[in-house]
Amino acid sequence: MSKQIPMVDYLVLGDNPHLVANECTKCGARFFDRRNACASCGGTSFGTAEIATEGEVRAFTIVTPFMPGTDAYVPAIVDLGGTSVRGQILNTPATPENVTLGMKVRLTTYSIGSDTAGTEAINYGFEPVN
Repeated sequence: MSKQIPMVDYLVLGDNPHLVANECTKCGARFFDRRNACASCGGTSFGTAEIATEGEVRAFTIVTPFMPGTDAYVPAIVDLGGTSVRGQILNTPATPENVTLGMKVRLTTYSIGSDTAGTEAINYGFEPVN
């Protein structure tokens, strides 16, 4: 089996892939990037919080192909238990009939490629919950 690495620091791989945020211990605001101070309250102490893996689409757009040989795709903002996460909607056609506001989705991972040593980079997105 080849080695896998997450594309972003806040993606945890393994049997149950999930996202982990930095959470302000003063107000509970969550951030996926490193912070010296909370943007909400100015607090300077952070813990970690595992993010839910199922949620619903709050906003999206369908990006249509602009070059031959490319496919439409759907960037979205998903609410995962009160934490907003950006990601692509995957495993469903990129059409208004298949992607809707309020659609139930779950976190999924996918390979974005491997280097010459066989190390595979893994990213995340969201797929419809059937």
